[in-house]
Amino acid sequence: MTAHPLRRIGLVGYGEVGRILAEDLRAQGVAVAAFDLKFAQANDAAPLRAHAEAHGVAVAASARELAEGVDIVVCAVTASQTVTAAGASAGGCAGGTWFLAFNSASPGAKARAAACVNEAGGRYVEGAVMTSVPPYRIRVPMLLGGPDADALAALLAPFGFAARVASDRLGVASATKMCRSVIIKGMEAMMIESLVTARHYGVEDRVLASLAETFPQIDWEKQAAYFFQRVIEHGRRRSEEVREVAETVREAGLVPWSADGTADRQAWVANLADEGVFTPRDAPGFARSADWRTEADRLLARLHPSP
Repeated sequence: MTAHPLRRIGLVGYGEVGRILAEDLRAQGVAVAAFDLKFAQANDAAPLRAHAEAHGVAVAASARELAEGVDIVVCAVTASQTVTAAGASAGGCAGGTWFLAFNSASPGAKARAAACVNEAGGRYVEGAVMTSVPPYRIRVPMLLGGPDADALAALLAPFGFAARVASDRLGVASATKMCRSVIIKGMEAMMIESLVTARHYGVEDRVLASLAETFPQIDWEKQAAYFFQRVIEHGRRRSEEVREVAETVREAGLVPWSADGTADRQAWVANLADEGVFTPRDAPGFARSADWRTEADRLLARLHPSP
């Protein structure tokens, strides 16, 4: 039997997505290596390195070194690092190494990243992850785009990736994700803004009842708790993504009033999380309260401190 051509998989970015992919790939016996800038940062390196060691993931010293030793690079960094990460990896892709970009970035940013990789001799494919990764893990619905998307989709399928080709034209998959995020990330920001304000005035139950009357198919209590949790935990990454959403809107010729506001709200929550307003990050229940009111009250206490 012919060996699968993707025998060694490299992860640039070892955050939540990178670690989930590492776990699922290693569970299948796939050789996995990883690189993350945080591996060299004193405050962040220990838990990441411990996770890598526990799952048998090799740690590379640089993105280029990683790319030189694998058959495919899967890039899952924050949106603002999309082009930088591609440029740092490109030199190691000279022999035709695949480069799959999971990053949530604008079509323009993906095109610039693709140029870095392809000009160095790699094969760049854009990936657009279409929903939250944790519930689905490696099987998260994903769109692929670019001239080599069809070929890569076939190679990814045996590992359990739920990838389908959006277009052989670069940018279509990313545009789909970005336009969706105008709404999804906007809903997160609007829910926090609405319900914290409602909590301040003591009308949150009436607001939720009205929402349930208009959209009875949604469990608004559960949805609110989920939105608060995701923004508190991942607001920094989300705000960077929505900056790319805003850039996508600008590239279409529109002023991104909604996207800019969403990015600001997500970043605001992320800043407060960094200040320790919410449950400490190392506490077992961080941002996983079943009741969004707990986190809303912490926000209100920060905005209206007791004398």
